Amino acid sequence: MNLSGTIDFRPKLLSTLSNYSLSRFKDDLIAGIVVGIVALPLAIAFGIASGVSPTIGLITAIIGGFLVSACGGNSVQIGGPTGAFIVIVYSIIQNYGLQGLAIATLMAGMILILLGLFHLGTVIKFIPYPIVVGFTSGIALTIFSTQINDFFGLGLTDVPSEFLSKWGVYLANLGNIDPVTLGVGLASLAVIIITPKISRKLPGSLIAIVLITAVVYILSNAVPGIHVETIGDRFGALSTDIPTPEGFDLSMNTINLLLPSAFTIAILCAIESLLSATVADGVTGSRTNSNTELIGQGIANIVVPFFGGIPVTGAIARTMINITNGGRTPVAGIVHTLVLLLIFLFLMPLINLVPMSCLAAVLIVVSYNMSGWRTVVGIFKAPKSDISVLVVTFLLTVIFDLTIAIEIGLLLAIILFLRRVMENTQIRVYSEQLDVAEGTEATAHEVLDVAPGVEVYEIDGPFFFGVATKFDEMMRTSMGNVPAVRIIRMRRVPFIDATGVHNLELLIRSSQKVGIHIVLSGVNDQVRQTLIKSHIDDLVGHDHICDHITKAVAMANRIAESRRASLNRSVANA
Repeated sequence: MNLSGTIDFRPKLLSTLSNYSLSRFKDDLIAGIVVGIVALPLAIAFGIASGVSPTIGLITAIIGGFLVSACGGNSVQIGGPTGAFIVIVYSIIQNYGLQGLAIATLMAGMILILLGLFHLGTVIKFIPYPIVVGFTSGIALTIFSTQINDFFGLGLTDVPSEFLSKWGVYLANLGNIDPVTLGVGLASLAVIIITPKISRKLPGSLIAIVLITAVVYILSNAVPGIHVETIGDRFGALSTDIPTPEGFDLSMNTINLLLPSAFTIAILCAIESLLSATVADGVTGSRTNSNTELIGQGIANIVVPFFGGIPVTGAIARTMINITNGGRTPVAGIVHTLVLLLIFLFLMPLINLVPMSCLAAVLIVVSYNMSGWRTVVGIFKAPKSDISVLVVTFLLTVIFDLTIAIEIGLLLAIILFLRRVMENTQIRVYSEQLDVAEGTEATAHEVLDVAPGVEVYEIDGPFFFGVATKFDEMMRTSMGNVPAVRIIRMRRVPFIDATGVHNLELLIRSSQKVGIHIVLSGVNDQVRQTLIKSHIDDLVGHDHICDHITKAVAMANRIAESRRASLNRSVANA
């Protein structure tokens, strides 16, 4: 991590175009067309599930996808709306309206750019995996629960947004299931599941939409009384005009209200896009510039809200489809947005005919793929702390809110990590004899004689606030013994924080009051600089900070022997 230096913004598009070829363009063209076709039903479905129109879903995929490919740091990343944002977007719209969503997305874009400008692209990858799995699985279950009404044709118009209340309403209305709508949903589900078994290159979602829409259209015109709700029935005739950019009112009150949601969008976007980029790098052998990728994602999320769009991020499934069909440069991603644009301009009237239960089937498959249940089962074999983080994040995502889930999940992960570090950090006490090479792989062992009145305390691990308190408690329990010298061996202390310095200062002062010398041993350069800046060297004495235990023990032995000699003289004179 580097918080200073030059701006790390080098879009992959610029570097790939410098030596681009016709053969490469042919591969990117084919991959872009395939990805565009696959992205069509997903963009429509994600838009509807998020609480906006299908048009908005397509506009987001077109504008956001173009900017991610043009400005991002990965060669094959495909950007657009994804299932991960459905929950947070729907919640923001319910609470703050479409303008609130636009402002939150805009602020999220700014946060992403700041993360990239401050070179934090690698740090975001360190978010604990159980948190990612927990909220992803929670989102999957939430998406699944939002599709029950359309899939079963319950005809509910006012479904509660809360998970438990929603399922209560569903169970109370099971008698209202429409057999025809359910049949369409099951048929769509069957087509989506069977298609990959025939050929993995066939887009199951698109084939299901085209086939089932055609069948429903024919039956509804041929058989009286058969009707299944379509996109056109719910949203009316869809516009084929690109929305003109619109501004929105900003105030500090609005910013304060939406900042937590903006932070959640930014973190979710960063995690998903960098995770997608990492997977892509593993397949293609390329290397993503994480900071450029974050800046590119930020630019997309700043521009899209002005056209009414929803948050944009890297899409793992579409990125992998791009790779498997030969895409290797950002040109393929740009082609995919042009395909979506042509569909938007010339084929939108056909989108009106798509049954809502068919789209529900598409999202049910998306939620199943997102659930990662095999990964969840694997984590349940991990330490209890990881299981706790996963379960808490999952439950908070499902029952409460994704923003709360990420914040509490991160806090819990940090607390459990610090606890684990504290448990693994050891404080050992030595007297009489000390093996210099103990704890190392050295075969030759040098044993030092520790004089009576000298105690050696070795800290094995970082001397941060948790360990500092643990060390302070140990020292207090041993204050009944008054040795001449206490050696604090710090060869295995990689760093010391403010609390550690404070507790060390208190120990030195309390020891000096009762005539105990403190000698520090094995202090590395980083810890030494921290101690010097805190004036610990002046307090303990410059000569009492030793770079090796042999020097520290020799000094402590001399001090102890001098103390005994002085006591002996006092007894003799008495």
